Amino acid sequence: MYCKICHLTSVHSRYDGRIFLKELKSLKEAGFDTYLIVADGKEDEITKEGIKILDVGIPRNRKERVLKITNEIYKKALKVNADIYHFHDPELIPMGLKLKKWGKRVIYDVHEDVPRQILTKPYLNKVSKKFLSFFFEKYEDWAVKKFDFVITATPYIRDRLLKITLNVVDINNYPLLEEFPEISPWKGRKAEICYIGGIAKIRGIVELIKSLENVDTLLHLAGSFESKSVEEEVRKLSAWRKVRYYGFVDRTKVQEILKSVMVGMVTFLPCPNHVNSQPNKLFEYMAAGLPVVASNFPLWKEIVEENRCGICVNPLNPKEIAEAIKYLLTHPEEAKVMGENGRKAVLEKYNWSLEERKLIKVYKELLND
Repeated sequence: MYCKICHLTSVHSRYDGRIFLKELKSLKEAGFDTYLIVADGKEDEITKEGIKILDVGIPRNRKERVLKITNEIYKKALKVNADIYHFHDPELIPMGLKLKKWGKRVIYDVHEDVPRQILTKPYLNKVSKKFLSFFFEKYEDWAVKKFDFVITATPYIRDRLLKITLNVVDINNYPLLEEFPEISPWKGRKAEICYIGGIAKIRGIVELIKSLENVDTLLHLAGSFESKSVEEEVRKLSAWRKVRYYGFVDRTKVQEILKSVMVGMVTFLPCPNHVNSQPNKLFEYMAAGLPVVASNFPLWKEIVEENRCGICVNPLNPKEIAEAIKYLLTHPEEAKVMGENGRKAVLEKYNWSLEERKLIKVYKELLND
């Protein structure tokens, strides 16, 4: 059956890992006519996969993005005239509600626990954080009841929203198995570590760099800093001399780094939005056969310790982080086994092919309503 679907984002890149590489490609392969509306200023495009990308231009600032760009996305969405609309950013909730008034089927994809995420914003004072977090949660709880389906990136967000509506399913951001067809030989790896992803103070970058003072290794660091000021602060740390920084890298370079090191780092600080998250990098390290050093949040400990694939530490303690790194680098055979355990867990349960089935089931259910 012919069906036109349209994904919408005002924030994410056109080749976003979750939206484009996973969800849209899976839906295209399942036979859907797929559109993606973005705001990146790179113009319209039909990709080699046959996904049609429509661009509304790049906003000059956050205010323009929220006030102008969201309206441009809405107007272009109406022109597409899709059977199902699937949006990915909380600022697009009003647009989703307007599409519902036109009788459209609408899916809200919740990537983050936004009420908890607001509490970590450095540019807001304590009172503003609490007020905005409370207000947004009430608003989101009211809005999700209006949509045909809600998809969440983690079970925690799913369970929160299931109290509001039953049309909720978690579709986890697990790795694509085709990106990790095999792992590189352990003997060819260097006694070095890596962190790949967004670089921010709340993601523990300061503590991670400081931990290098207590262990003889090199950190391969890839990703974009949250701000110039954070980058300048981190570069002033004495242990920066033990960092090889690549900046933002493509998927090919990510694979190259993961194949060359012995340990993957994911020591986020215990912020409200982190403790119940499931960072994609954790599972990508596991897929690459790397043992992990991860924050000792209950959920992360459950994943790491149940699968015996790494060591959990207090992310606020650089010396404890260093001890975990040192242990894995000086016990290579044990580290190798941990890496193999993590790889096995991804092959069996933490992979996109399993989540893909849930996504396609949601679409088929909506079309049969």
